[in-house]
Amino acid sequence: MRADSGPTIRHNRRHERLRCVCFLPISLSVLAALYVAEQATHPDQRVSARAYGEPVTHPLHFRARLSDVFSDQGAQLVEFAVSLPLLVVFVVGIFDFSSAFTLRLRLTNLARDAARAAAGDPASDLQNTTPVSVSDAFYLIDNYLQANNINDCGISSTPTPQPPLTWTFSANGNGCPAAGLTITVNRGYYFPRTGAVVPSVGCQPQNPGTTAVIGTCVSIQYPYPWRFGKAAGLLGRNASLPTQISTVAVALNEN
Repeated sequence: MRADSGPTIRHNRRHERLRCVCFLPISLSVLAALYVAEQATHPDQRVSARAYGEPVTHPLHFRARLSDVFSDQGAQLVEFAVSLPLLVVFVVGIFDFSSAFTLRLRLTNLARDAARAAAGDPASDLQNTTPVSVSDAFYLIDNYLQANNINDCGISSTPTPQPPLTWTFSANGNGCPAAGLTITVNRGYYFPRTGAVVPSVGCQPQNPGTTAVIGTCVSIQYPYPWRFGKAAGLLGRNASLPTQISTVAVALNEN
């Protein structure tokens, strides 16, 4: 029995070694590393695409994407905060200056019509307090303003005479700015036949030179409430703009 016991024991030990090789223990960290590598290699077959379980890398990707979203939103908010004042200034400036330009064109045409109407009336009553030609020019202007829903500042039809042949209407009521509305009619406006310059807002006569031409000058000074100045304040700037929109027209006297 002793002679046979040796080989039997060695044979059993050989099987035990094989068993140890077959059941080699592997640590959890190694298995996790293999699992992550497998998930990255086959993204279309990872656990997140199935009905159960979640991949190991999912929380990491979620946190990365969330931080990217917040960083992009923060950059967009900063850009919007910087560009908003500029956008407001541009939009207000476009509307404000276009409205002022349109109003000036309308007032220019109105002054021309008033000057032609007054120049066509007789000059026999210019010694009166309010000649008919001056009243015609005033009512033509005032009726146009009211018909087009433009504030006439509550202007009165009673003028202030300024010798020799100038009459001035002025008012700043009905919510008009302090500058108010001013209408000037000069029935004895003279200017040189050649070399004349643009008439002044007050319709002051020019130096007649050797040969004078006599006409009728009508001036309209209308208050305009600018909004661009307030918008420019958002950028820390002060815009100096005229308080009135002025226009002048001259027509030759026919009588």
